[in-house]
Amino acid sequence: MATFLTDPRDFRVVLTFKHRFSDPSFVIFKTMDRKEFRVLIKHSFLMGKNTVGAKQWLDKHYGVSAPGKSTIIDWYAEFKRGRTSTDDAERSGRPKSAVVPENIKNVHKIALKDRKMKLREIADTLKISEGSVFTILHKNLGMRKLLSKWVRCLLTPDQKQQRVDDSERCLELFKRNKKDFLRRYVTMDETWIHHYTPESKRSSAEWTAAGESRPKRPNTQKSAGKIMASVFWDAHGILFIDYLEKGKTINSEYYMALLDRLSAEIKKKRPHMQKKKVLFHQDNAPCHKSMKAMVKLNELRFELLPHPPYSPDLAPSDYWLFADMKKMLQGKKFGSNEEVIAETEAYFESKDKSFYIKGIEKLEER
Repeated sequence: MATFLTDPRDFRVVLTFKHRFSDPSFVIFKTMDRKEFRVLIKHSFLMGKNTVGAKQWLDKHYGVSAPGKSTIIDWYAEFKRGRTSTDDAERSGRPKSAVVPENIKNVHKIALKDRKMKLREIADTLKISEGSVFTILHKNLGMRKLLSKWVRCLLTPDQKQQRVDDSERCLELFKRNKKDFLRRYVTMDETWIHHYTPESKRSSAEWTAAGESRPKRPNTQKSAGKIMASVFWDAHGILFIDYLEKGKTINSEYYMALLDRLSAEIKKKRPHMQKKKVLFHQDNAPCHKSMKAMVKLNELRFELLPHPPYSPDLAPSDYWLFADMKKMLQGKKFGSNEEVIAETEAYFESKDKSFYIKGIEKLEER
C-alpha cells in the first residue's frame, strides 16, 4: 500500500500500471530538484557508467521525474572538461549599474561610427552585457536598427548637386506665379498595367481580435499579360493616354508622334493655352532625351523643365497619378488589354479636377 512521505517537495506518489497483461500495483517514485539530480549524475559519472547506463539507472529509481537524456549528456560533457561543481554557473552580464552616462556616451559613439555593428560586438568592446547595450540603444538613445530602403540608384555628388539646382530652378518658377505655372504645366510618363496586380501587404491587412491567428494570403505575382500606358496630363485632367502592346517599345519616332498628338490635344482641349508656352515635364528616358525628341520639342515651342536623374519622387506621375491608380487595380483580374484600357479610362474619368491640381501642387513641397 502506498504511503505519503512527510516532505512533498522530495517525494510524490505516482500511480502506474505494469505491463497491460499484469495486475496493476502502486509504485512510489521519488521526486528531486535539479541540483540533487546533478549530484546523482556526477555519482554515475564517477562510478564509470556511460550516459545510457546513467539514464537507465535514474529512470528505474525515479521514473518520470528523472532528468532527460540530453541533460545527462550535457553534464557528462561538463565533468569530462574538468568541472567539479554541480551548482549553477555564474551568469554573464552586469547589473543595471552598467547603464551609466559614460557607457551611454560610448555606445552612441560606436553606433554612429559603424551603424551595422551588432549588439554582441558593442558589448564585447565595452565589456558590458548585451542587455545593457540593448537598453542604452533603445531606451536611452531612442535608436533602432532598420533594414536599408531600396532605391533605384545611389546618386553621386554631382547628381545630388544637379538635383538641388534643378529643384531650385523649378521652385523659383513655381513661386513666381503659381497660377500661371498650374495653367501651363503639362507632364507625362509611362507605366506598365498588368492584367492582374496582387494586393500589397498593407492593403491586405485585416482587423483581428485577441487570440485570433494572423490572416494568411498566398504568394502571388503580377500577370505576364500587360500593356504600357503613356499618360499626358495637367492640372485640369488627362489630355490623352496612349497604349502600347507588350513586346513593342517606345523609340524616338514613336515618341515624336506622341508629342505631335499632345500639341493637337492641347489646342483642342485647352483653349487658354493658345498664346501660352507649354511648360513640359518629362523624365530622362532615352527616347525622351534623344536628339530627335529635343528637336521636336523645340519645333512645338515647348519649354522643357529640367528633371534630375533617378528622381521619380519629383515626377507627379510616379508619386501621385500612378501610385493611386495601382491601388485601384490591386486584386482585379482582366482577360484582355481591352478590359484593362476600359477600366483605366473609367478610373481617370471618375476623378475630379481637384485630384489633378493637388498632385501637381505637391511639387512645391517636394
